[in-house]
Amino acid sequence: MNGAKKNTRAVGSLKETEACIYLENKGYEILERNFQTKAAEIDIVAKTKDLAGTSILVFVEVKYRATDHYGEAVAAVTPVKQMKIRLAALQYLFQHDYPQDTTPIRFDVIGIDGQKITHIEEAF
Repeated sequence: MNGAKKNTRAVGSLKETEACIYLENKGYEILERNFQTKAAEIDIVAKTKDLAGTSILVFVEVKYRATDHYGEAVAAVTPVKQMKIRLAALQYLFQHDYPQDTTPIRFDVIGIDGQKITHIEEAF
């Protein structure tokens, strides 16, 4: 692996840690990081509760941009990426024995632009 690739992965890992801390401060429980399937990788799998107190499994995609030269980080979660994350989420449910038809789930995106964090709940 070349130096630029290693640096990108290291920065990505740091930003995912930052996102985990952000979520934990909001009361989320982090269940897993970097869940990988053939379809995709889910950056963070977490659990939270809705207003009624029902547990929700949350699949979180984290995107980082040092500058806005290429647009905001959250815009990088394309429809193709969303489809891959959905497929990976189904695999997660299956591997962890969650009933696919009754487990409340949600897909969130956390964009980190420089030092600014944007959290979009139910992003897709």
